[in-house]
Amino acid sequence: MNLAITVNGARHQVDARPETPLLYVLRDDLGLNGPKYGCGLGQCGACTVQLDGKAIFSCVTPVGAVGDRPVRTVEGLGTSDRMSPLQQAFLDEQAAQCGYCIAGMIMRAQALLDADPHPTEQKIRAHMQTNLCRCGTHMRILRAIRRVAGIASDGAAA
Repeated sequence: MNLAITVNGARHQVDARPETPLLYVLRDDLGLNGPKYGCGLGQCGACTVQLDGKAIFSCVTPVGAVGDRPVRTVEGLGTSDRMSPLQQAFLDEQAAQCGYCIAGMIMRAQALLDADPHPTEQKIRAHMQTNLCRCGTHMRILRAIRRVAGIASDGAAA
């Protein structure tokens, strides 16, 4: 079935069944490798992308449910030559170890920062708890988000 989908500002026609996970369409049909297959159950967050500005698990979201709402992946935030502030903060804080979870972490954090540019420490932690990092760089990830949010390391406004 031919479906239309808008990803990172560009409209695409994809040949996919409506129940196909959005993750598969992004990776297999559009060649976007930022979102990763982690668990396939919406429990790890490696596949996190934004749908209409909200962080979602693309592994459990059928492409047919996307409709006309825009999808944004980490590839839509910036490039290696021109990173977004959040991508730069993740680099500066050395938040990636193996890197497998990082695109999903960035997309979940970006959704939070788009909705609330200056969230509290508690709001950051609550928002990010659905995404897992098996390497254990959670503290560096939190520092990167705090950096962009303008929060000092102790949780106070910078």
